[in-house]
Amino acid sequence: MRIEFSKEIKQAKEAALEVLLYNAHGPFQGLPRTAGWGYPEPYTRDLMISILGIAVSGNQKLLESVRNVLETLAKNQTEHGHIPSLVHENEDRGASDTTPLFLLATSIFRQVTGEVDFLADAVEKSLIWMSYQSPSDRFLVAQQPTSDWRDEQWVVGYGLYVNSLVYSYLRILGEHESAEKMRHAMSRFTVTGGTMHQHVHEGLVVKHKPYYAFWSYKIFSSERFDLLGNSLAILSGIASPKRADEMISWIEEECAGMHERGELTGALPPNFFPFIKPEDPDWHERYSKYNNPGDYHNGGIWPFICGFYIAALVAAKRYKLAAEKLEALTQCSKLSASGNQHFGFNEWIKAQNGKPLGQDWQTWSASMYLYAAKCVEEKRTPFFDEIRNK
Repeated sequence: MRIEFSKEIKQAKEAALEVLLYNAHGPFQGLPRTAGWGYPEPYTRDLMISILGIAVSGNQKLLESVRNVLETLAKNQTEHGHIPSLVHENEDRGASDTTPLFLLATSIFRQVTGEVDFLADAVEKSLIWMSYQSPSDRFLVAQQPTSDWRDEQWVVGYGLYVNSLVYSYLRILGEHESAEKMRHAMSRFTVTGGTMHQHVHEGLVVKHKPYYAFWSYKIFSSERFDLLGNSLAILSGIASPKRADEMISWIEEECAGMHERGELTGALPPNFFPFIKPEDPDWHERYSKYNNPGDYHNGGIWPFICGFYIAALVAAKRYKLAAEKLEALTQCSKLSASGNQHFGFNEWIKAQNGKPLGQDWQTWSASMYLYAAKCVEEKRTPFFDEIRNK
């Protein structure tokens, strides 16, 4: 890593910590803000993901804010174990990723603090809730459209991202038999040809491609590429080292092609591709307002997801490429929608022109930068190393 970039990375880490400390106390019951200005609410999924960067920072004030968030979620958990979408609002429900994220985040917090029984009752209730989220009552978890972090993208049935989270918390909680059965189920091929034969169970492996499908359910599936879900598949060890290496090479080749077609600028991959276009069968009318090609969930560049990708590169031992992507993420983290911040840590960037179009000082953008930097610096992936090695 070049000396000038080492200096900039140090500055970016200091700025990321400043963002997290600023956001640590917000207007809703003193809970953390999701972003410095635009999102004062404590969104559960954002704050659960942010534990990765906070945990490796070692900052005690931030760790105490995480404790407050987790304890508040436990109090606002539903009778059956579901975790709400807003930390402070027990009636704001319906997300498919908040409960698995709570289980993963609580497990990580236990490791950091040494409190092995922290929120034991709430964890048990959430595990029971998740056990009922499989329509086949086997292993894979299904979800309703727009119920995970993609509030403007349709995931129908077994989504890669949510199932990767479930696999991860099963491993970290020591539920290895269940985790292995889930990994086996995900490793089946998606059903093609429109016919599902008796006793055939669908999975998430795409034939003739090294990555996992965006989602699958019975005879339906989307074989578009989900960067977050596939990065988690590499990090958690769902993908074998060989598949992980092939997947990363494929991602970089696809991004080079998008550059040539004018669909992508910069060195960071979009969250989703190929982009859904108006003429495609999976296009929805609402996308024309919120989710155009290269925007938001339809191929926008999300710094927090790029942090997961960098961690996945380290997990795959692609250290040189990981360092290059961290340099690119450092430059991206400077982008500010207002133009008033030296480090904007913006929410998302338009793929075609690199323009920041989300909120500045986004908690998960700052947190995942810290986590990615730690992974590159130490050539390891805290918490996920242990998951992959079990």
